[in-house]
This record gives sequence, C-alpha cells and structure tokens, in this order.
Amino acid sequence: MDNYQMVAALAGNPNVGKSTIFNGLTGLRQKTGNWAGVTVASACGEFTWQGKTCILVDLPGTYSLNTHSKEEEIAREYLSSGKADSVVVVCDATCIERGLHLLKQILSLEQIRDQGIPLILCVNLCDEAMKKGIEIDFGLLQDVLQIPVVSCCARCSEDLDYLKETILDNEGVQGRYDCLDFSPKQLAKETVRYTKTNYRKREEQIDRIVTGRFSGSLIIVLLLMGVFWLTMAGANYPSEVLWDLLFSLETPLALWLEALTVPSPVIQALVYGTYRVLAWVVSVMLPPMAIFFPLFTLLEDLGYLPRVAFHMDRSFKRCRACGKQCLTMAMGFGCNAAGVIGCRIIDSPRERLIAILTNSLVPCNGRFPTLFTLITLFFLTGIQGTVSGSLLAACYLTAAIVGGVAATLGCSWLLSHTFLKGIPSAFTLELPPYRRPQIKKVLIRSVLDRTLFVLGRAAAIAAPAGLIIWLLANITLGGQSLLMHLTGLFDPLGRFMGLDGVILMAFVLGFPANEIVIPIMLMAYLQRGYLVEMTDSAALFTLLTDNGWTLKTALCMLIFCLFHWPCSTTCLTIKKETGSLKWTALAIIMPTLLGFLLCVLVNLTFSLLGFA
Repeated sequence: MDNYQMVAALAGNPNVGKSTIFNGLTGLRQKTGNWAGVTVASACGEFTWQGKTCILVDLPGTYSLNTHSKEEEIAREYLSSGKADSVVVVCDATCIERGLHLLKQILSLEQIRDQGIPLILCVNLCDEAMKKGIEIDFGLLQDVLQIPVVSCCARCSEDLDYLKETILDNEGVQGRYDCLDFSPKQLAKETVRYTKTNYRKREEQIDRIVTGRFSGSLIIVLLLMGVFWLTMAGANYPSEVLWDLLFSLETPLALWLEALTVPSPVIQALVYGTYRVLAWVVSVMLPPMAIFFPLFTLLEDLGYLPRVAFHMDRSFKRCRACGKQCLTMAMGFGCNAAGVIGCRIIDSPRERLIAILTNSLVPCNGRFPTLFTLITLFFLTGIQGTVSGSLLAACYLTAAIVGGVAATLGCSWLLSHTFLKGIPSAFTLELPPYRRPQIKKVLIRSVLDRTLFVLGRAAAIAAPAGLIIWLLANITLGGQSLLMHLTGLFDPLGRFMGLDGVILMAFVLGFPANEIVIPIMLMAYLQRGYLVEMTDSAALFTLLTDNGWTLKTALCMLIFCLFHWPCSTTCLTIKKETGSLKWTALAIIMPTLLGFLLCVLVNLTFSLLGFA
C-alpha cells in the first residue's frame, strides 16, 4: 500500500447509492440492497485517474455515528483511525437533510478536525431528484460547507470521472473545520426547492396502504400467491427442456465409459446413480430459482421488501424478535441456505440466532415441487390442468406457506422465552423511495449472486448422495435390497405418523436435496435400482393409492414436507454462521419435532373420526 498516493473513504446513509458509486469508480461488483446493513464490512478497491492511483474504502451504510449497530461501529472506528487521507460523504439528493446530519457528525470527529482530513460531499441520485421536481442550489451548499460539493448520478460516467478528479485534487489539502457550524435542517431548507407537488406526500399515501394493518397483510398474501404461481407455472417448460437435455446425455456417457473399459457396475453407479441424481436436482431446482430470485430482487429494488419488514415488525416484536427477520424469511422461500446467510443483516446476535434457527420453517424452492404434486393429486380432483386449478393450487400453496410463517413466529416466541431470552433491540429501517427496478442489475444479481451460488452448493452434495442411493438400491441382503430393509425398519414409526417406512426413508435419503424425495419414494415402491420419474398424474395417483395412500397420508406428508430437518446445504451453512454444533442440532431438531407432533396429531384425529 506504500505505493499508492492516497486512501479515500466512502461514507453515507444506506440506500443512497454509495456501493453503486464504489462499483462505478473501482469496476468491482459490490452487493447493494434496500435495507440497512447489506454491507456489513468495508470493501476495498482502487481506481486510477490521469496517472494517479487511489485506494477507495467502501464503509457500511450508517444513519449515525452514535453507534447502535455493528455497521455504525465499523464506520466510526475507521473514520476515527485516521487511515483515510480523504472522506467522501454520499447523500441522497431527494433527502439531503439526512446526509447533512451524518456529514456534521463526521466533521465533529476529533481525528477529522485535528488532522484536517479533507471532506467531499457527493450528492447522488440527482436524476431521481430531477424527476421529482427537486432543485438544489449547489453553489450555496458549497459556500456554507466550505468543502467541495459534487452533484452525481452513479450511472453517469462523466459524473464519476469528475468525482475521481475531485478526490485526487483534494490530496494534501488541509481542511479547516474549527469555526464550521451549521444546522442540517435549515441548510436543507435554504438549498432545496420543490418545483412540483411534494412527491413524499404521494409516497406517504401509498405507504399507508402498503404498510396498513389489514391492507398490508392482504397485499403480502396476494403478492405471495402471484410470485408462487408465476414460479411454478413458469418453470414447467424450461424444466422440461433442461430435463430432456441432461438426461439425453446418459446413454452417450455410458457408452463413453464403456469404451474406456470401465466395469459395468461402475458405469451403472456413476451414470444411473451419481449423474442421474445430479441431473435430476439441476433440472428440477434451476428453473424455479431462476424465476423466483429475479422476482424477489425486483421487489427488493422497487423498495417493497423494506415495507414488508416494517409491516411484519409488529408480529416479530411480540415474539421478541426483529422485523428484519421477515426479509431473511422471504429469502428462505428461494433457498433456506441463502436465508441463513442473509441473517447477517440483523444487528442483535440474539435476534440473528433466532432468525437462523427458524429459517427452515418456511418451505424453500426444493420443497415446492413436492408440495405442488401433493396438492395437485389429492386436493384438486377433477380440475387439474385448468386455470381455476392453477389458481386454487396457488391458494393451497400460499396457505401452506402462511402456516410456515405462523410456525416461524411461534418458534421465535418459544426460543425468545427459553433458550434465547432477552428484550428485542431497537429496529431501525429506512423506507426508501419507490424506484424503477434496474432490470439488468436485477438479472445479474439474482442469477450470479443467488441462483448459481445455491445451485453449485446443492450440486456438490447431490453427486455423492446419488452414489449412496444407488448402492442402497442395488446391494441386496437376503434377497432384498438394503433400501427395502431400511424402509421396513422405519415403517412402524411412519405408520404412527400417518405415513409409511418408504416415505420416511425417502426424506432421510433426500437430506442432500429436497427435490429427490418423491423420486426416491417411487424408486422404493417400484423396487427399481435408480430414480424413477412418472409424468402421468393418473398413473402416479394409482401407484400411490395402490401402496396404501389416502387423503390422510397426503396431508401428513404435506405437513412433514413443510416441517422436517433442513437440507444438508442449509445445515452446513448454519454451522458456518453460528460456529456451533449445538445450535445446528437445535435447528435440525426443532422443525423435525414440530412436523412429527403435527403428523401424529393428524393421524390420531383421522383415526378418532373413523377415517382411514
């Protein structure tokens, strides 16, 4: 670092486009989001301008330097350390007063004043301000503050070039702040003029509906139904195409291995064990994720998800948890492992741990196909494949998900009153302005940062699991495969839960990926040596009923699909995030125990009422 001429720190409130400016200046990809705490540690990059090089440090977004969170502590410690030769304070042109408050706090730091570290005020989102009829007198702003003031649009290369030039021109400049004092509220009033009707009034009117006690809940449920309907209906065709492509490679792969004189049992294990399970997981998992995560990110960029967290904070507060847990729970719908990682945005260690332990109570993308299959076969008799059937399936699926949300709230309350007692911390969350989503950035973030990341982890675990499943199905003992012996051992427990041994064994072997639970179950019923697909709904229904399935069996399996141990990827993520085998074990036991008790209750209820 001795070779670099200067170091500049990038500070600012959340949601002001600070990380976007950092990316534009340095060319690095840095994750951004619409809630506080997305950047939980400082990121570092560099840029060069006219032969000069500068290290740029992107500090976490913070509302204040009066430290109440990890992000504020990181920002304050770095700014007070004197490591930066210059500080760029980024503020939102549509709400400049908030940025001026942070600027004044930075100016009050002893290290900044004593060393005379030069400051630059970067007023970002000027294009948004122009659309909303907001005019800023930058000349007056600069005269009062006595520091460089740069108007900026983070997506404009000319503005970024000017910001680079201003940063490097400030090198070695001695700031004098001894006599500088100003009122952020008064300065914002003097320098900002509205040429149109105050847009904030319109947003406040919308927010009264979006965050209302009843209307907010209704909007959340309707959006959930819409997202899940689009995900399940839209994933069918791409899943079929991907399925045909991947499974068409089985025969060529087997012939290629045969040409290499690989023994036949090894070929069978590799192709119809390892490869088939891997292809199955990818073709079933990828299309829904490729639809769900972009939809999720669109809602995030639009500014809706923070309002969901604000609305749900009432419910989570009653459980002594945090409203931000709603955001991590929503991400869990795509993948519980991604939801667990997202819990980093929660400031309180206690509330973060509650969110991690309860994330798997909401169904992830891997459980949707099983839920959808059960709903279609046993709860939509006679209307499968129709528009009304699809809408009713979305309603049933939404009801199941609402049950998962209720279980999350209930278990959060239980944890906060037992293992994790404590008072909920202060919940600080800015409701950002509604913005038009950036489609290109949404696709890049959702596909690269979420979809492929999750798929890669799942595939790494599914491949060796495929080999184990094949071995259990093909190694015989006493005329029966090991798989059938194991299903016999699980059968008494399964019957007690309203299921059977085959279903329980399918869930156990489906630990690597929930997508393969039904294929394993069919493999056991048909006594095949490899995973089996049945695309004919009528044939599948007949097979299940011939093996003793009733409405009670389907309902109990639906419940156990919702509430059972997390997949292996999620368990590994929980262990990594908590660093504790104890908490990982609790995250496994809690949903499993809940599912077990509910299944037993349903089974006993059906028996008392005289139903099979």
